[in-house]
Amino acid sequence: MVTKTTCEFCQKDAIGFQSFESSFAYVCEDHADPLLLALKPGEKKGYGGCYLERYETTED
Repeated sequence: MVTKTTCEFCQKDAIGFQSFESSFAYVCEDHADPLLLALKPGEKKGYGGCYLERYETTED
């Protein structure tokens, strides 16, 4: 089951989760880091102390 989250900056639907060292956020496409935007839906990546997860796309 997919839980919908909202962007921590503007409350739009979040497309993923990004964590850089000690900061982390659920973000929409407008506020996502380019590394997160480069991921395919459902893809996850770790870079040392950084973690990125792009959510699967779902149709309502």
